[in-house]
Amino acid sequence: MSKWRKHPLGTSSPEPLEVVIIGNGPSGICLSYLLSGYTPYMKPDAVHPHPLLQRKLLEAPGVSILDQDLDYLSEGLEGRSQSPVALLFDALLRPDTDFGGDMESVLTWKLQKERAISHVVLGRNLPGGAWHSIEGSMVTLSQGQWMGLPDLQVKDWMRRKRRGLRNSRATAGDIAHYYVDYVSKKGLGQNFVSGAVVTAVTRGRPEPGGAGAQDPSPLFQVSGFLTAEDQSQQPFSLCARNVVLATGTSDSPARLGIPGETLPFVHYELSALELAVRAGTLTPASDPILIVGAGLSAADAVLYARHYSIPVIHAFRRPVDDPGLVFNQLPKMLYPEYHKVHQMMREQSILSPSPYEGYRSLPEHQLLLFKEDLQAVFQDPKGLQKVFGISLVLVLIGSHPNLSFLPGAGADLAVDPEQPLSAKRNPIDVDPFTYQSTQQRGLYAVGPLAGDNFVRFVQGGALAVASSLLRREARKPP
Repeated sequence: MSKWRKHPLGTSSPEPLEVVIIGNGPSGICLSYLLSGYTPYMKPDAVHPHPLLQRKLLEAPGVSILDQDLDYLSEGLEGRSQSPVALLFDALLRPDTDFGGDMESVLTWKLQKERAISHVVLGRNLPGGAWHSIEGSMVTLSQGQWMGLPDLQVKDWMRRKRRGLRNSRATAGDIAHYYVDYVSKKGLGQNFVSGAVVTAVTRGRPEPGGAGAQDPSPLFQVSGFLTAEDQSQQPFSLCARNVVLATGTSDSPARLGIPGETLPFVHYELSALELAVRAGTLTPASDPILIVGAGLSAADAVLYARHYSIPVIHAFRRPVDDPGLVFNQLPKMLYPEYHKVHQMMREQSILSPSPYEGYRSLPEHQLLLFKEDLQAVFQDPKGLQKVFGISLVLVLIGSHPNLSFLPGAGADLAVDPEQPLSAKRNPIDVDPFTYQSTQQRGLYAVGPLAGDNFVRFVQGGALAVASSLLRREARKPP
């Protein structure tokens, strides 16, 4: 990991950084690419299949997309995201992908180093962020081509690595490797610092004199520590004119809030199951593991356990035919394994015969408590209590962002400050065309924190931030 610690965090500089990006997942990588001087232009001979967008693009030939009016360009676009800039960038990178096409991007990229903006990307893991925490053989939810970043298609990278897509999808291990490789191939490594944990982001005094004299916004102070390979910790502190939050939402797993949840056999990550299987403490002869949740993470855990013939009890609060279940939103042809789990959930309930040996689903069951003697107590839909012996518990009911390094844990930045911050229900309130916080100038949020939950769409947020920062840079006095 030390090869990624190239940025001199320990040294002091009289000139603050323009940008500190907190989080080195796909959002942070894409933004670093754009801030490093890589500039998108419309290919001179390209024709976009969207007639209105094509007409608008022809109005400014030779002008970078970053320098155009993103609001104007994105007007009228529709798709699977609520963000107009995300739809715009996706349409430019993958023009007809929602119609099953494989048309090349209409963009060409030029490296213009004079446009680069000084920045550093801080992350706990290697570039790729949380993708390094996912079991490597797991297949991605999105199609492989949608996991790629600008100017390096996943399918081309896989071909060079002599790897293949499985049913148009890649494994999590391949994607994690792709993101590390992307940073290296694009020459971004000097901006990335791995093993960095941010503990505080505060607003200091206005910058005295210098480039910020015309704009007396106070600087951000970003503090934290670096974890070395020997696990020692080295503190760091950076000054920056802008901070971008790109931490995702996988930091704090959601809890059930019931008695016994702190017992040592209760876990919140699939890796606990993997470790137990590898260590031989879980075998087909063990008591069932309990998997709590009805999302894709819970389904991944069911699939993993079934692969090793580990008996499973699968509990969830919703009815199996609830239209809000994610399985009902996935095409069966692309996601046969998830539809198999949904079929098991439906056919293998506690009330039905047992066509699937070693699996039992408990729909509409509420967990009441865990006991020290490895028992889980439930309340069924009729209000009756049921007790099951278990060997291990995986609670996979989602996660929350951890912004404890911000004042008030960032609660005042949400769309509804009175409610918990949530990627799906209550993200950070940002301007849709700059992704700057509506509450704090110079503070930006991208990715799930801003409500963009798929890799193909988080890149639009990076485009918006880069465009905003470049415009601000251009307004500075010489």
